[in-house]
Amino acid sequence: MGNATRYACRARFVFLAAMGLSIAPALGQTAQEILGHTGADREKFLLAGAEREGEVVLYSAMIVNQAVRPLAEAFQKKYPKVKVNYWRGDANEIPRRIMAEVQARNVVADVVEGTSTGVTLAKAGALQPFLSPRIDEYEPIHRDPNHLWAVTRLSYYCASINTNMVSSADAPKTYEDLLDSKWKGKLSWRVGVDNGPPLFITNLRLAWGEDRAKAYLEKLAGQAMVNFAAGSARTLVDRVVAGEYPIALNIFCHHPLISAAKGAPVASQLMDPMVSTAGNVVIPKGIRHPFSAMLFIDYLLSEDGQKILAAAEYYPAHPKVRALDYIAAATPGVAGMRENFVRPEEEVKAGERSAELFEEIFRR
Repeated sequence: MGNATRYACRARFVFLAAMGLSIAPALGQTAQEILGHTGADREKFLLAGAEREGEVVLYSAMIVNQAVRPLAEAFQKKYPKVKVNYWRGDANEIPRRIMAEVQARNVVADVVEGTSTGVTLAKAGALQPFLSPRIDEYEPIHRDPNHLWAVTRLSYYCASINTNMVSSADAPKTYEDLLDSKWKGKLSWRVGVDNGPPLFITNLRLAWGEDRAKAYLEKLAGQAMVNFAAGSARTLVDRVVAGEYPIALNIFCHHPLISAAKGAPVASQLMDPMVSTAGNVVIPKGIRHPFSAMLFIDYLLSEDGQKILAAAEYYPAHPKVRALDYIAAATPGVAGMRENFVRPEEEVKAGERSAELFEEIFRR
């Protein structure tokens, strides 16, 4: 028995145990059994059910014209009898909408994809586990042993620099460089989100240990950090481009690079270690179209689905699919930096304490 087969059998056992289901063949087809079906007839099984359902509803944080619509069109071309309906929301909107649907027992979304939505929904107990053989193609570190999420894309975080205001020679190259007095009042970060200051703090706590990280944060607080709460992560990069802020911290690395490729005076400044998180696909409890949901997830996790995300200027998570050259430069492997991958469950566990430290140190 090969490693992949052993992993699949173990995953199946854990899944069934988690759902309280027997390993013996089931007589009916409950949603849990559909979401956990891994037989050799999987695609045929899912497609037959999906064609009866006729649609799948996707909630996603990805940009519609760049990623969501091309993904939906490619899926529908392959499976023309299964319509993809989608709604785009940000990392805060999607969990609120899902929780409202779960509480009303009227769940519209079948599949949810986002950078931090899965963390929030898992914490609220609003997700159900699922299996896909595609997951075996991904790096072990990017797999969830509880089967509540599957990685779709990776996010790398760094600083965004306005190159008209900060020269390459002057730009802070390390976290310690941020403590230079010349940056006082000039460092901004996006507050009110888990992947803002809490993730910045979690990175340092995991990399350096509690004492060193807290001592550093106490010094950083003396830099009169600018707390940006007026929009998305993309909006903050746009403010850096406009010259409102010379430097923004814990920005998605690809955002400045995309703008720079279009001629904007902005750059991504990487610091070691680089923190990364996973964009995830999850399934809420109480969905209406389980066959279509799993058929869509299989496609999203396939190399074909991942190539669509790559073309949309995201960092695909599939090991065999490469990001576009002009954003691949901001990945730890290409840049020669250490990567500190924070798993979704660690975002919750460590993020709570990091959020407390942010309030304690930076809000006093």
